[in-house]
Amino acid sequence: MVLRGIGAVAVAGAIAGCGGGGGGDGGGSDGGSDGSDGGDGGGGVPSEVEEYLSETDNFDGSLEDATGQGEVTVQVGTEANGGNFGYSPAAVRVDSGTTVVWEWTGQGGSHNVVDEDGSFESELTDEEGFTFEHTFDESGTFLYFCTPHKAVGMKGAVVVE
Repeated sequence: MVLRGIGAVAVAGAIAGCGGGGGGDGGGSDGGSDGSDGGDGGGGVPSEVEEYLSETDNFDGSLEDATGQGEVTVQVGTEANGGNFGYSPAAVRVDSGTTVVWEWTGQGGSHNVVDEDGSFESELTDEEGFTFEHTFDESGTFLYFCTPHKAVGMKGAVVVE
C-alpha cells in the first residue's frame, strides 16, 4: 500500500490517537464562532488547524481529545521549535463550557497566549507556575500564539465542540 498526502496524515493521526480515549465522530456542526470555520467532517483535525500548526514541530497531526473534562491544562514553554518554545499539547479538542488553563513552565524566556481573533490574551511572563485561563462557551476553532516566539512556531489550537 502506498501512502500519500492526506492518507499519511490520517494514518499518523490514527496511530497518534490510539491512547487518546474516545473515538467516534466528534459531533457534527462546527459553527466557527470565532470567524474561522472549515469543518473537518467530524472527529478529525480541521484543515485550518493543520495549516496553522504546519510549522510547529511538536504538532503531530492529531488533536488531544479532552472532551468530557471540565478543565484542561496546556503547558507553556515546553520543548519544541528549537528550544522551550511550545505549548503542550499543541492542539486539543474540548467540549463547549470547558476551561483551558495555560500553565507556564518557566522555561524558554517570557511567553504569552494570544488568540488570533482577539478573544483572549494573557500577560507576557516567564514566571514558573503562572496560569492564565479561558472558558470556551461557544463551539469553533481557536488559534493562538506566543507573541515573541510566533515566528519560530510557538502556536496552538483549541477545537471546541
